[in-house]
Amino acid sequence: MKRVAALTAFLLAALFGLTSTQATAGTDQAAHPTPAKAAVFNVMDYGAKADGHVNDSPAIEDAVTAASGAGGGTVEFPPGQYKSKNTVHLKSNVNLQLDSGATIIGSSSDVYDEPESNPYDDYQDFGHSHFHDAMFYGDRLTNIGFTGSGTIDGGGFLITGNPDDGQADKIISLTRCDGLTLSGITLRRGGHFAALINGCRNVTSDHLHIDTASDRDGWNIISTTNATITNADIAANDDALVFKSDYALGAKLPNGHVTVRDSHLSAECCNALMFGSETCGDFSDYDFDHIDITGADKSGLGMVSMDGADISDVHYHNITMTGVHSPIMQKIGTRKRCGNDPGVGHIHDITYDHITATGNTPSFSPTLWGESGSNHIAGITFDHVDLTVPGGNGTMSTAVPSNDPTDYNPKSIGTRPAFGWYLHNADHVTFRQSSVRLADDDGRPAVIADTGGALRFEHFTASRGDDSPADFVFQGVSGYCLAGSGNDSGGALRVSATGSTQDCS
Repeated sequence: MKRVAALTAFLLAALFGLTSTQATAGTDQAAHPTPAKAAVFNVMDYGAKADGHVNDSPAIEDAVTAASGAGGGTVEFPPGQYKSKNTVHLKSNVNLQLDSGATIIGSSSDVYDEPESNPYDDYQDFGHSHFHDAMFYGDRLTNIGFTGSGTIDGGGFLITGNPDDGQADKIISLTRCDGLTLSGITLRRGGHFAALINGCRNVTSDHLHIDTASDRDGWNIISTTNATITNADIAANDDALVFKSDYALGAKLPNGHVTVRDSHLSAECCNALMFGSETCGDFSDYDFDHIDITGADKSGLGMVSMDGADISDVHYHNITMTGVHSPIMQKIGTRKRCGNDPGVGHIHDITYDHITATGNTPSFSPTLWGESGSNHIAGITFDHVDLTVPGGNGTMSTAVPSNDPTDYNPKSIGTRPAFGWYLHNADHVTFRQSSVRLADDDGRPAVIADTGGALRFEHFTASRGDDSPADFVFQGVSGYCLAGSGNDSGGALRVSATGSTQDCS
């Protein structure tokens, strides 16, 4: 009987053209079929002219709709210039592929979608509150992408402020998406934002190029989880790459599980790599590695909690900065611009290792600024962090400078009384094998710490200003330690400690 059964199976396999291996694997193949290659929908087949004059938005929209109707696919843009005068509405399982030489360019025709109403627009500025007024818009989509090596260019027509009806202020605007690929293409002249995503998850980006140095923000990643960004090149006027959490979607949403590596960032007026200022939901698990920052007129590495967020488990590795106003800044503020009556936030468990930076203004010294009580900044570690600051300031009071707790900018705190690190309301801060050096003489101390405790400086090197009253000043600090540290000439550090004690146990 066994031989008969085997012969029967062989004959059936031969009848249906299967090998013996295929016959035995049939059940698994039915359960896990090999995916078919995604269909390609060429926009030229849907009426696109690609001549830079005729409005190609209807053709693009038709191609997207056709791909979606087929269960998904790739909308291909061959080389050419595609004038897009209307908002294109993205759909799930559709990837836009811009071939080399393909450019989608914006328009001044004022026929983009109008900003939608938003009952929560009091909690963030206009640009963050409205999403429809974009060249490309989608909500609650899955598995979407922009890939290839072409360009989407606002053409100088997108608005950097609040748009009127029919105007757009962003290139890509996505809310509540799951599965976004943004790779290879270039986004140029994006208005307020080249790309704005809010409430998304599972984001992948590789070799994305953004040039908004004549406009405003590069990429705002808001209330987003599970993102991997590699080889990004972002040159912005406002913030380059920024992580935020606002109340535009009517809830405090989580943020985190993010990796950014092997990237270049610059910001003409503002922040290069930033958390905030919109900070409603909490942030956790971020890893930044091999980032090159070449200019930021605010912060190179900025982190603020202004609206009640808890920011933790953030790690910076192998980062080089030049031409930044404030190389590193952390601040807890009390703006509380978020729904559901937020309290004051926290910043804790942050590490920086192998960081080199050159600052270019004497006023915005590297700063950790916590709030009082239980809202101190805490658990910050600097390992092989070497900063060169410009100096050039005279001797000044070591008293706590002024602060606007509702403003997140480095200038919201007055000129720091230290040319190097200024720590205020900070606990459990450790520096190892790190340094701060002057490019020009300065009359201020290298480091000042006001209030807080458990501060450790292990093998720390600091320049000495000719007229500075001391190298380290501790004021009301409960426990500090200087171990194996000295000035950059090999001498001992001069320490002034008022109401503070050294404890290296």
